[in-house]
Amino acid sequence: MLLSIAVDGPAGSGKSTVAKAVADALHITYLDTGAMYRMVTLNIIRESIDLKDIDRIQKLLDNIVIEFRSDGLYLNGENVTEEIRNNVVANAVSGVAAIGIIRTKMVAMQQEIAKGQSIIMDGRDIGTHVLVNASHKFYLVASVEERAKRRMRDFQAQNIHMTLEELIRDIESRDEQDMNRDISPLRQAEDAILVDTTSMTIDEVIEYIIQEVRS
Repeated sequence: MLLSIAVDGPAGSGKSTVAKAVADALHITYLDTGAMYRMVTLNIIRESIDLKDIDRIQKLLDNIVIEFRSDGLYLNGENVTEEIRNNVVANAVSGVAAIGIIRTKMVAMQQEIAKGQSIIMDGRDIGTHVLVNASHKFYLVASVEERAKRRMRDFQAQNIHMTLEELIRDIESRDEQDMNRDISPLRQAEDAILVDTTSMTIDEVIEYIIQEVRS
């Protein structure tokens, strides 16, 4: 039987790290949907496109090539694995992801990739919109302070310097945008299992999800 696992939650809740590890443990495909939106965002930034210019955005979407290769993430043939994680992209991605034609394009791509294989996806609308009939759904949360601390550790590893207070403000702003956008807002699917990761280690979260799927 094919597995389809949806992992949703706000920024910094551990979705991507957990989903990757679960995919490895269960030997299934992992799709980083957030990276797809980040690649679109990077493309828009590079082309200096105004987010209200729907015609230019549509042309960009008609020509964009997003690839998940063994050595990284490719946008129009260029490896952008590191660049899509910078703070400029991170601060702009929520606004980009709220645009209807972009979500329509990304969701269609995600659903096509999911066909005929066992897969785990993480994002903000996987269980509510992308994989509505997923065999397993999880909604990860954590306190704003804990998520900011996690983001700070990630940034320090990348030699990016931001204060904890700045990161808390960024995450609160991101939550506000994600939860209140008109199209596919961030929310827990009715049939998703809520997992509060605030006081859990990543390994504990991974093990919990694996046990739930296997049971």
